[in-house]
Amino acid sequence: MKNVLKIGAICLLVFASFTSCKDQKKEETAKTEATPERPNILFIMADDHTGQAWGIYESILKDLVHTPNIKRLANEGTVLENCLVSNSICTPSRATILTGQYSHVNGVKILDAGLSPQYNNIAKEMQKGGYQTSIIGKWHLKQEPAGFDHYAVLPGQGEYHDPVIKTADNWKDYYEGGKQYKGYSTDVIADMTIDWIENRDKDKPFMAMCHFKATHEPYDYPERFANLYKDEEIPVPDSFYDSSASVTGRSFLGQSMDNLKQRYLDATANPELRKDFMNYPGLPFSVDGLTNEEARYKTYQKMVKDFMRSGAAVDDNIGKLLDYLEANGLAENTVVIYTADQGYFLGEHGWFDKRLIFEESIHMPFVIRYPKEVRAGARNKDLIENVDFSALFADYAGIDYPNDMQGRSFRENLKGNTPNDWRDYGYYRYWDHSKDRPGHFGIRGQRYKLAFFYGNGFKGAAQNQFWDFYDLQEDPHELHNAYNDPKYKDIIANMKAEILKQREAIGDTDADNPEILEIIEKHWN
Repeated sequence: MKNVLKIGAICLLVFASFTSCKDQKKEETAKTEATPERPNILFIMADDHTGQAWGIYESILKDLVHTPNIKRLANEGTVLENCLVSNSICTPSRATILTGQYSHVNGVKILDAGLSPQYNNIAKEMQKGGYQTSIIGKWHLKQEPAGFDHYAVLPGQGEYHDPVIKTADNWKDYYEGGKQYKGYSTDVIADMTIDWIENRDKDKPFMAMCHFKATHEPYDYPERFANLYKDEEIPVPDSFYDSSASVTGRSFLGQSMDNLKQRYLDATANPELRKDFMNYPGLPFSVDGLTNEEARYKTYQKMVKDFMRSGAAVDDNIGKLLDYLEANGLAENTVVIYTADQGYFLGEHGWFDKRLIFEESIHMPFVIRYPKEVRAGARNKDLIENVDFSALFADYAGIDYPNDMQGRSFRENLKGNTPNDWRDYGYYRYWDHSKDRPGHFGIRGQRYKLAFFYGNGFKGAAQNQFWDFYDLQEDPHELHNAYNDPKYKDIIANMKAEILKQREAIGDTDADNPEILEIIEKHWN
Protein backbone atom coordinates (compact mmCIF):
# COMPACT_ATOMS: atom_id res chain seq x y z
CA MET A 1 0.00 0.00 0.00
CA LYS A 2 2.85 2.33 0.87
CA ASN A 3 4.44 1.65 -2.52
CA VAL A 4 1.21 2.43 -4.29
CA LEU A 5 0.94 5.71 -2.40
CA LYS A 6 4.58 6.51 -3.16
CA ILE A 7 4.11 5.82 -6.89
CA GLY A 8 0.95 7.91 -6.88
CA ALA A 9 2.77 10.79 -5.23
CA ILE A 10 5.60 10.57 -7.76
CA CYS A 11 3.13 10.52 -10.65
CA LEU A 12 1.35 13.53 -9.19
CA LEU A 13 4.66 15.37 -8.83
CA VAL A 14 5.72 14.52 -12.39
CA PHE A 15 2.30 15.57 -13.72
CA ALA A 16 2.45 18.85 -11.77
CA SER A 17 5.98 19.46 -13.00
CA PHE A 18 4.95 18.66 -16.60
CA THR A 19 1.92 20.95 -16.31
CA SER A 20 4.08 23.70 -14.82
CA CYS A 21 6.64 23.39 -17.66
CA LYS A 22 3.84 23.33 -20.20
CA ASP A 23 2.29 26.47 -18.69
CA GLN A 24 5.71 28.14 -18.60
CA LYS A 25 6.26 27.32 -22.27
CA LYS A 26 2.81 28.72 -23.05
CA GLU A 27 3.74 31.88 -21.16
CA GLU A 28 7.06 32.18 -23.01
CA THR A 29 5.33 31.58 -26.35
CA ALA A 30 2.73 34.22 -25.51
CA LYS A 31 5.49 36.67 -24.60
CA THR A 32 7.32 35.93 -27.85
CA GLU A 33 4.15 36.36 -29.86
CA ALA A 34 3.38 39.62 -28.07
CA THR A 35 6.79 41.04 -29.01
CA PRO A 36 6.70 42.00 -32.69
CA GLU A 37 9.65 41.01 -34.83
CA ARG A 38 12.05 43.92 -35.13
CA PRO A 39 12.44 45.12 -38.71
CA ASN A 40 15.59 45.13 -40.75
CA ILE A 41 16.65 48.52 -42.09
CA LEU A 42 18.09 49.07 -45.55
CA PHE A 43 19.19 52.70 -45.76
CA ILE A 44 20.13 53.62 -49.32
CA MET A 45 21.67 57.05 -49.86
CA ALA A 46 23.06 58.68 -52.98
CA ASP A 47 25.25 61.77 -53.20
CA ASP A 48 23.59 64.96 -54.49
CA HIS A 49 20.77 63.01 -56.22
CA THR A 50 18.38 65.92 -55.96
CA GLY A 51 14.60 65.55 -56.02
CA GLN A 52 14.20 67.41 -59.33
CA ALA A 53 15.69 64.29 -60.98
CA TRP A 54 13.71 61.63 -59.11
CA GLY A 55 10.53 61.70 -61.17
CA ILE A 56 8.28 61.78 -58.09
CA TYR A 57 8.54 65.49 -57.23
CA GLU A 58 7.21 68.33 -59.36
CA SER A 59 9.93 69.64 -61.67
CA ILE A 60 10.62 70.26 -65.35
CA LEU A 61 12.42 66.89 -65.42
CA LYS A 62 9.63 64.85 -63.83
CA ASP A 63 8.32 63.27 -67.04
CA LEU A 64 11.76 62.95 -68.67
CA VAL A 65 13.83 61.22 -66.04
CA HIS A 66 14.29 57.43 -66.09
CA THR A 67 13.56 56.25 -62.52
CA PRO A 68 11.13 53.29 -62.55
CA ASN A 69 12.37 51.87 -59.25
CA ILE A 70 12.22 55.13 -57.31
CA LYS A 71 8.65 55.46 -58.61
CA ARG A 72 8.02 51.88 -57.49
CA LEU A 73 9.20 52.75 -53.98
CA ALA A 74 7.00 55.86 -53.95
CA ASN A 75 3.95 53.81 -54.98
CA GLU A 76 4.65 51.23 -52.27
CA GLY A 77 5.69 53.68 -49.54
CA THR A 78 5.54 57.27 -48.33
CA VAL A 79 7.30 60.29 -49.85
CA LEU A 80 8.49 63.15 -47.65
CA GLU A 81 7.75 66.55 -49.19
CA ASN A 82 9.71 68.61 -46.66
CA CYS A 83 12.75 66.65 -45.55
CA LEU A 84 15.48 69.21 -44.88
CA VAL A 85 19.23 68.96 -44.52
CA SER A 86 20.68 71.03 -41.69
CA ASN A 87 23.99 71.79 -43.49
CA SER A 88 23.96 71.16 -47.24
CA ILE A 89 27.37 69.66 -47.89
CA CYS A 90 28.42 65.99 -48.02
CA THR A 91 30.54 65.41 -44.91
CA PRO A 92 28.44 67.37 -42.38
CA SER A 93 25.17 65.86 -43.61
CA ARG A 94 26.52 62.32 -43.25
CA ALA A 95 27.87 63.08 -39.77
CA THR A 96 24.50 64.46 -38.68
CA ILE A 97 22.67 61.36 -39.95
CA LEU A 98 25.03 59.07 -38.01
CA THR A 99 25.43 61.05 -34.80
CA GLY A 100 21.93 62.51 -34.51
CA GLN A 101 23.54 65.87 -33.81
CA TYR A 102 23.77 69.22 -35.58
CA SER A 103 27.15 70.18 -37.02
CA HIS A 104 28.15 72.50 -34.19
CA VAL A 105 27.68 69.65 -31.68
CA ASN A 106 29.40 66.76 -33.49
CA GLY A 107 32.15 69.11 -34.75
CA VAL A 108 31.77 68.15 -38.42
CA LYS A 109 30.96 71.61 -39.76
CA ILE A 110 32.80 71.68 -43.08
CA LEU A 111 33.67 69.45 -46.02
CA ASP A 112 37.21 68.63 -44.83
CA ALA A 113 36.23 67.58 -41.30
CA GLY A 114 36.28 63.98 -40.07
CA LEU A 115 34.51 61.88 -37.45
CA SER A 116 36.51 60.10 -34.75
CA PRO A 117 35.89 56.35 -34.29
CA GLN A 118 35.54 57.10 -30.57
CA TYR A 119 32.54 59.37 -31.17
CA ASN A 120 29.14 57.79 -30.52
CA ASN A 121 26.78 57.15 -33.41
CA ILE A 122 23.51 55.38 -34.09
CA ALA A 123 25.24 52.32 -35.59
CA LYS A 124 26.97 51.72 -32.24
CA GLU A 125 23.61 51.98 -30.48
CA MET A 126 22.02 49.57 -32.96
CA GLN A 127 24.86 47.10 -32.36
CA LYS A 128 24.33 47.31 -28.60
CA GLY A 129 20.63 46.71 -29.24
CA GLY A 130 21.29 43.43 -31.05
CA TYR A 131 21.43 44.56 -34.66
CA GLN A 132 24.07 43.50 -37.15
CA THR A 133 25.30 46.59 -38.99
CA SER A 134 27.16 47.45 -42.17
CA ILE A 135 28.10 50.45 -44.28
CA ILE A 136 29.16 50.00 -47.90
CA GLY A 137 30.04 52.76 -50.36
CA LYS A 138 30.70 56.43 -49.73
CA TRP A 139 31.86 57.26 -46.19
CA HIS A 140 33.63 60.63 -46.53
CA LEU A 141 34.29 61.02 -42.80
CA LYS A 142 38.07 60.47 -43.13
CA GLN A 143 38.71 58.22 -40.11
CA GLU A 144 37.82 54.56 -39.69
CA PRO A 145 34.08 53.77 -39.52
CA ALA A 146 32.97 52.58 -36.09
CA GLY A 147 29.79 50.83 -35.00
CA PHE A 148 29.71 48.54 -38.03
CA ASP A 149 30.20 44.78 -38.05
CA HIS A 150 31.33 45.22 -41.63
CA TYR A 151 32.41 48.19 -43.67
CA ALA A 152 33.66 48.57 -47.24
CA VAL A 153 34.01 52.24 -48.11
CA LEU A 154 35.44 54.54 -50.74
CA PRO A 155 38.44 56.73 -49.86
CA GLY A 156 37.21 60.34 -50.04
CA GLN A 157 34.94 60.82 -53.04
CA GLY A 158 36.16 57.62 -54.63
CA GLU A 159 36.17 56.78 -58.32
CA TYR A 160 33.23 56.05 -60.57
CA HIS A 161 35.01 53.24 -62.44
CA ASP A 162 37.08 50.42 -60.91
CA PRO A 163 36.88 51.99 -57.45
CA VAL A 164 39.30 51.44 -54.58
CA ILE A 165 37.36 50.23 -51.54
CA LYS A 166 38.69 50.08 -47.97
CA THR A 167 37.80 47.40 -45.41
CA ALA A 168 39.01 46.52 -41.92
CA ASP A 169 41.65 44.29 -43.55
CA ASN A 170 43.36 47.16 -45.36
CA TRP A 171 42.24 50.32 -43.58
CA LYS A 172 44.37 53.46 -43.51
CA ASP A 173 42.98 56.85 -42.52
CA TYR A 174 42.02 59.51 -45.04
CA TYR A 175 42.84 58.60 -48.67
CA GLU A 176 45.25 55.70 -48.16
CA GLY A 177 44.67 51.96 -48.12
CA GLY A 178 42.12 49.80 -49.87
CA LYS A 179 41.83 47.40 -52.79
CA GLN A 180 40.64 48.02 -56.34
CA TYR A 181 37.43 46.41 -57.59
CA LYS A 182 36.44 46.10 -61.24
CA GLY A 183 33.22 47.68 -62.41
CA TYR A 184 31.09 50.80 -62.14
CA SER A 185 30.98 51.99 -58.52
CA THR A 186 27.19 52.03 -58.11
CA ASP A 187 26.98 48.44 -59.37
CA VAL A 188 29.88 47.35 -57.14
CA ILE A 189 28.38 48.96 -54.02
CA ALA A 190 24.93 47.42 -54.56
CA ASP A 191 26.41 43.97 -55.22
CA MET A 192 28.55 44.18 -52.07
CA THR A 193 25.50 45.20 -50.04
CA ILE A 194 23.50 42.22 -51.33
CA ASP A 195 26.44 39.91 -50.62
CA TRP A 196 26.65 41.15 -47.03
CA ILE A 197 22.91 40.75 -46.44
CA GLU A 198 23.06 37.25 -47.94
CA ASN A 199 25.92 36.18 -45.64
CA ARG A 200 24.85 38.01 -42.48
CA ASP A 201 24.04 36.40 -39.14
CA LYS A 202 20.43 35.41 -39.85
CA ASP A 203 19.57 35.25 -36.14
CA LYS A 204 19.84 39.03 -35.86
CA PRO A 205 17.98 41.90 -37.51
CA PHE A 206 20.23 44.02 -39.70
CA MET A 207 20.84 47.64 -40.55
CA ALA A 208 22.61 47.95 -43.90
CA MET A 209 23.74 51.36 -45.12
CA CYS A 210 24.26 51.36 -48.89
CA HIS A 211 25.83 54.68 -49.90
CA PHE A 212 26.36 55.42 -53.58
CA LYS A 213 28.96 57.88 -54.85
CA ALA A 214 26.63 58.84 -57.69
CA THR A 215 25.37 61.39 -58.69
CA HIS A 216 28.19 63.63 -57.43
CA GLU A 217 30.23 65.71 -59.89
CA PRO A 218 31.66 64.65 -62.41
CA TYR A 219 28.25 62.93 -62.93
CA ASP A 220 29.70 59.80 -64.56
CA TYR A 221 27.67 56.78 -65.66
CA PRO A 222 28.09 53.21 -66.94
CA GLU A 223 28.27 52.49 -70.65
CA ARG A 224 24.76 50.99 -70.68
CA PHE A 225 23.30 54.47 -70.14
CA ALA A 226 25.63 56.38 -72.48
CA ASN A 227 22.88 57.01 -75.06
CA LEU A 228 20.08 57.78 -72.62
CA TYR A 229 18.67 61.27 -73.40
CA LYS A 230 21.11 61.52 -76.33
CA ASP A 231 18.61 63.00 -78.79
CA GLU A 232 16.56 65.01 -76.29
CA GLU A 233 16.64 68.73 -75.56
CA ILE A 234 16.22 69.18 -71.83
CA PRO A 235 14.16 72.25 -70.83
CA VAL A 236 15.88 74.84 -68.65
CA PRO A 237 14.50 76.22 -65.36
CA ASP A 238 12.70 79.58 -65.54
CA SER A 239 15.51 81.21 -63.55
CA PHE A 240 18.31 79.68 -65.63
CA TYR A 241 19.61 82.98 -67.06
CA ASP A 242 19.41 84.76 -63.70
CA SER A 243 23.06 85.76 -63.45
CA SER A 244 23.30 88.47 -60.83
CA ALA A 245 22.39 88.87 -57.19
CA SER A 246 21.26 92.39 -58.04
CA VAL A 247 18.41 90.93 -60.12
CA THR A 248 16.73 89.31 -57.12
CA GLY A 249 18.16 91.22 -54.18
CA ARG A 250 19.64 88.06 -52.67
CA SER A 251 22.66 88.27 -50.39
CA PHE A 252 25.16 86.17 -52.37
CA LEU A 253 26.27 85.20 -55.87
CA GLY A 254 26.18 81.38 -55.82
CA GLN A 255 28.04 78.78 -57.89
CA SER A 256 27.37 79.84 -61.47
CA MET A 257 26.84 77.38 -64.32
CA ASP A 258 29.53 79.41 -66.09
CA ASN A 259 32.04 78.04 -63.57
CA LEU A 260 31.10 74.50 -64.58
CA LYS A 261 31.58 75.46 -68.22
CA GLN A 262 35.11 76.58 -67.36
CA ARG A 263 35.82 73.29 -65.59
CA TYR A 264 34.73 71.40 -68.70
CA LEU A 265 37.01 73.57 -70.83
CA ASP A 266 39.95 73.26 -68.44
CA ALA A 267 39.63 69.46 -68.26
CA THR A 268 39.44 69.34 -72.06
CA ALA A 269 42.59 71.43 -72.45
CA ASN A 270 44.57 69.69 -69.71
CA PRO A 271 44.03 65.92 -69.25
CA GLU A 272 46.13 66.09 -66.07
CA LEU A 273 43.13 67.74 -64.40
CA ARG A 274 40.90 64.77 -65.17
CA LYS A 275 40.79 63.26 -61.72
CA ASP A 276 38.45 63.43 -58.77
CA PHE A 277 35.50 65.73 -59.52
CA MET A 278 36.95 66.91 -62.87
CA ASN A 279 37.14 63.49 -64.52
CA TYR A 280 34.12 64.32 -66.67
CA PRO A 281 32.66 61.83 -69.15
CA GLY A 282 32.15 62.77 -72.79
CA LEU A 283 35.05 65.19 -73.23
CA PRO A 284 36.24 67.12 -75.23
CA PHE A 285 33.88 70.04 -74.69
CA SER A 286 33.88 73.25 -76.72
CA VAL A 287 31.90 76.50 -76.80
CA ASP A 288 33.77 78.04 -79.72
CA GLY A 289 31.64 80.53 -81.63
CA LEU A 290 28.85 80.57 -79.04
CA THR A 291 27.46 83.55 -77.16
CA ASN A 292 27.58 83.48 -73.35
CA GLU A 293 23.94 82.42 -73.19
CA GLU A 294 24.45 79.69 -75.80
CA ALA A 295 27.52 78.43 -73.96
CA ARG A 296 25.59 78.30 -70.70
CA TYR A 297 22.80 76.36 -72.42
CA LYS A 298 25.26 73.84 -73.88
CA THR A 299 26.89 73.41 -70.46
CA TYR A 300 23.49 72.76 -68.92
CA GLN A 301 22.55 70.17 -71.54
CA LYS A 302 25.73 68.19 -70.89
CA MET A 303 25.55 68.49 -67.14
CA VAL A 304 21.89 67.56 -66.65
CA LYS A 305 22.00 64.63 -69.10
CA ASP A 306 25.12 63.23 -67.43
CA PHE A 307 23.49 63.75 -64.02
CA MET A 308 20.34 61.86 -65.05
CA ARG A 309 22.40 59.05 -66.62
CA SER A 310 24.28 58.67 -63.35
CA GLY A 311 20.92 58.68 -61.56
CA ALA A 312 19.58 56.00 -63.90
CA ALA A 313 22.33 53.66 -62.69
CA VAL A 314 21.35 54.42 -59.08
CA ASP A 315 17.73 53.61 -59.91
CA ASP A 316 18.83 50.41 -61.64
CA ASN A 317 20.59 49.24 -58.49
CA ILE A 318 17.73 50.25 -56.20
CA GLY A 319 15.67 47.84 -58.30
CA LYS A 320 18.31 45.15 -57.85
CA LEU A 321 18.20 45.61 -54.06
CA LEU A 322 14.39 45.57 -53.94
CA ASP A 323 14.25 42.44 -56.11
CA TYR A 324 16.72 40.70 -53.80
CA LEU A 325 14.58 41.47 -50.74
CA GLU A 326 11.46 40.17 -52.51
CA ALA A 327 13.14 36.99 -53.73
CA ASN A 328 14.47 36.18 -50.26
CA GLY A 329 11.33 36.84 -48.25
CA LEU A 330 12.76 39.96 -46.60
CA ALA A 331 10.60 42.69 -48.15
CA GLU A 332 7.74 42.54 -45.64
CA ASN A 333 9.93 43.04 -42.58
CA THR A 334 12.51 45.45 -43.99
CA VAL A 335 12.29 49.22 -43.74
CA VAL A 336 13.69 50.51 -47.04
CA ILE A 337 14.70 54.16 -47.25
CA TYR A 338 16.09 55.95 -50.27
CA THR A 339 17.39 59.48 -49.89
CA ALA A 340 20.26 61.78 -50.89
CA ASP A 341 22.68 63.51 -48.54
CA GLN A 342 21.29 66.87 -49.70
CA GLY A 343 19.71 68.54 -52.70
CA TYR A 344 21.47 70.10 -55.68
CA PHE A 345 20.97 72.92 -58.16
CA LEU A 346 20.32 71.74 -61.71
CA GLY A 347 20.48 75.13 -63.40
CA GLU A 348 18.02 76.92 -61.10
CA HIS A 349 19.16 80.54 -60.64
CA GLY A 350 21.89 79.73 -63.17
CA TRP A 351 23.63 77.55 -60.57
CA PHE A 352 24.99 74.07 -59.98
CA ASP A 353 26.20 72.60 -56.63
CA LYS A 354 24.42 72.97 -53.25
CA ARG A 355 25.41 74.63 -49.90
CA LEU A 356 22.83 77.43 -49.88
CA ILE A 357 19.54 77.65 -47.98
CA PHE A 358 17.59 77.74 -51.26
CA GLU A 359 14.95 75.05 -51.78
CA GLU A 360 16.79 72.95 -54.37
CA SER A 361 19.79 72.68 -52.04
CA ILE A 362 18.19 72.06 -48.64
CA HIS A 363 15.54 69.55 -49.73
CA MET A 364 16.57 65.94 -49.15
CA PRO A 365 14.36 63.81 -51.37
CA PHE A 366 13.17 60.90 -49.24
CA VAL A 367 10.99 57.83 -49.73
CA ILE A 368 10.36 55.05 -47.21
CA ARG A 369 8.70 51.65 -47.59
CA TYR A 370 7.71 49.37 -44.72
CA PRO A 371 4.68 47.28 -45.74
CA LYS A 372 3.70 46.44 -42.15
CA GLU A 373 3.28 50.06 -41.14
CA VAL A 374 4.08 52.82 -43.64
CA ARG A 375 1.21 53.92 -45.87
CA ALA A 376 1.56 53.09 -49.56
CA GLY A 377 1.29 55.94 -52.06
CA ALA A 378 1.17 58.58 -49.31
CA ARG A 379 2.93 61.92 -49.10
CA ASN A 380 3.87 63.72 -45.89
CA LYS A 381 4.46 67.49 -45.63
CA ASP A 382 5.84 67.68 -42.08
CA LEU A 383 9.19 69.38 -41.55
CA ILE A 384 11.63 66.52 -41.04
CA GLU A 385 15.40 67.05 -40.65
CA ASN A 386 18.33 64.72 -41.23
CA VAL A 387 19.09 64.96 -37.52
CA ASP A 388 15.86 62.94 -37.05
CA PHE A 389 16.94 59.86 -39.03
CA SER A 390 18.85 58.32 -36.11
CA ALA A 391 15.80 58.65 -33.86
CA LEU A 392 13.65 56.86 -36.44
CA PHE A 393 16.17 54.01 -36.63
CA ALA A 394 16.19 53.69 -32.84
CA ASP A 395 12.39 53.72 -32.75
CA TYR A 396 12.09 50.89 -35.27
CA ALA A 397 14.80 48.94 -33.46
CA GLY A 398 13.06 49.36 -30.11
CA ILE A 399 16.20 50.69 -28.44
CA ASP A 400 16.76 53.68 -26.18
CA TYR A 401 17.69 56.88 -27.97
CA PRO A 402 20.69 58.59 -26.31
CA ASN A 403 19.97 61.84 -24.50
CA ASP A 404 22.81 63.65 -26.26
CA MET A 405 21.34 62.95 -29.70
CA GLN A 406 19.12 65.77 -30.93
CA GLY A 407 16.71 64.12 -33.35
CA ARG A 408 13.09 63.13 -32.96
CA SER A 409 11.47 60.04 -34.43
CA PHE A 410 8.92 60.68 -37.16
CA ARG A 411 7.48 57.18 -37.10
CA GLU A 412 4.04 58.44 -36.05
CA ASN A 413 4.18 61.14 -38.74
CA LEU A 414 4.62 58.39 -41.32
CA LYS A 415 1.44 56.73 -40.05
CA GLY A 416 -0.45 60.00 -40.51
CA ASN A 417 -0.41 60.82 -36.78
CA THR A 418 1.70 63.98 -36.63
CA PRO A 419 2.24 65.04 -32.99
CA ASN A 420 0.64 68.37 -32.08
CA ASP A 421 3.98 69.75 -30.93
CA TRP A 422 5.88 68.87 -34.11
CA ARG A 423 8.35 71.55 -35.28
CA ASP A 424 7.15 74.62 -37.20
CA TYR A 425 10.61 75.44 -38.56
CA GLY A 426 13.69 73.56 -39.68
CA TYR A 427 17.04 75.05 -38.63
CA TYR A 428 19.86 75.47 -41.14
CA ARG A 429 23.50 76.49 -40.81
CA TYR A 430 26.14 76.52 -43.55
CA TRP A 431 29.66 76.85 -42.14
CA ASP A 432 31.94 76.24 -45.13
CA HIS A 433 32.20 79.94 -45.97
CA SER A 434 33.39 81.35 -49.30
CA LYS A 435 32.96 84.77 -50.88
CA ASP A 436 30.26 83.69 -53.33
CA ARG A 437 28.58 81.32 -50.87
CA PRO A 438 28.97 83.02 -47.50
CA GLY A 439 28.36 81.45 -44.12
CA HIS A 440 24.75 81.77 -43.01
CA PHE A 441 22.05 80.40 -40.74
CA GLY A 442 18.29 80.56 -40.87
CA ILE A 443 14.96 78.81 -40.55
CA ARG A 444 12.52 77.39 -43.06
CA GLY A 445 8.83 76.95 -42.25
CA GLN A 446 5.91 75.69 -44.29
CA ARG A 447 5.49 79.10 -45.93
CA TYR A 448 8.32 81.47 -44.99
CA LYS A 449 12.10 81.32 -44.98
CA LEU A 450 14.51 83.76 -43.32
CA ALA A 451 18.31 83.60 -43.46
CA PHE A 452 21.11 85.75 -42.04
CA PHE A 453 24.30 85.82 -44.13
CA TYR A 454 26.86 86.67 -41.46
CA GLY A 455 29.64 85.74 -43.91
CA ASN A 456 29.06 89.03 -45.69
CA GLY A 457 30.53 90.70 -42.63
CA PHE A 458 33.92 89.05 -43.14
CA LYS A 459 36.78 90.83 -44.87
CA GLY A 460 36.62 90.59 -48.67
CA ALA A 461 32.89 89.80 -48.79
CA ALA A 462 31.19 89.93 -52.18
CA GLN A 463 28.20 91.90 -50.91
CA ASN A 464 27.22 94.23 -48.12
CA GLN A 465 23.79 92.83 -47.29
CA PHE A 466 22.79 90.28 -44.73
CA TRP A 467 19.18 89.12 -44.90
CA ASP A 468 17.15 87.00 -47.30
CA PHE A 469 13.43 86.44 -46.80
CA TYR A 470 11.14 84.44 -49.09
CA ASP A 471 7.40 83.84 -49.10
CA LEU A 472 7.34 80.32 -50.55
CA GLN A 473 3.62 80.52 -51.27
CA GLU A 474 3.84 83.72 -53.31
CA ASP A 475 7.36 83.10 -54.63
CA PRO A 476 7.97 79.31 -54.64
CA HIS A 477 11.08 79.59 -56.84
CA GLU A 478 12.65 82.25 -54.58
CA LEU A 479 13.13 84.81 -57.31
CA HIS A 480 12.67 87.93 -55.18
CA ASN A 481 14.16 88.65 -51.78
CA ALA A 482 11.24 90.25 -49.91
CA TYR A 483 13.20 91.25 -46.81
CA ASN A 484 12.54 94.95 -47.34
CA ASP A 485 8.85 94.55 -48.25
CA PRO A 486 6.92 96.36 -45.47
CA LYS A 487 4.00 93.92 -45.57
CA TYR A 488 6.26 91.22 -44.10
CA LYS A 489 7.69 93.40 -41.32
CA ASP A 490 5.88 91.66 -38.44
CA ILE A 491 6.44 88.17 -39.85
CA ILE A 492 10.17 88.86 -40.20
CA ALA A 493 10.36 90.21 -36.65
CA ASN A 494 8.70 87.07 -35.31
CA MET A 495 11.00 84.86 -37.35
CA LYS A 496 14.09 86.66 -36.06
CA ALA A 497 12.91 85.88 -32.55
CA GLU A 498 12.34 82.27 -33.61
CA ILE A 499 15.88 82.01 -35.00
CA LEU A 500 17.31 83.15 -31.67
CA LYS A 501 15.05 80.70 -29.84
CA GLN A 502 16.15 77.82 -32.07
CA ARG A 503 19.83 78.69 -31.73
CA GLU A 504 19.50 78.69 -27.96
CA ALA A 505 17.53 75.42 -27.93
CA ILE A 506 20.07 73.44 -29.96
CA GLY A 507 23.15 75.19 -28.55
CA ASP A 508 24.29 77.00 -31.70
CA THR A 509 24.97 80.31 -29.96
CA ASP A 510 28.41 81.23 -31.41
CA ALA A 511 29.65 81.83 -27.87
CA ASP A 512 33.14 80.88 -29.10
CA ASN A 513 32.90 83.04 -32.25
CA PRO A 514 33.21 86.69 -31.14
CA GLU A 515 33.67 87.90 -34.74
CA ILE A 516 30.34 86.39 -35.76
CA LEU A 517 28.61 87.71 -32.64
CA GLU A 518 29.87 91.17 -33.52
CA ILE A 519 28.43 90.88 -37.05
CA ILE A 520 25.10 89.66 -35.64
CA GLU A 521 24.98 92.55 -33.19
CA LYS A 522 25.72 95.07 -35.93
CA HIS A 523 23.34 93.80 -38.63
CA TRP A 524 20.53 91.99 -36.81
CA ASN A 525 17.98 94.80 -37.16
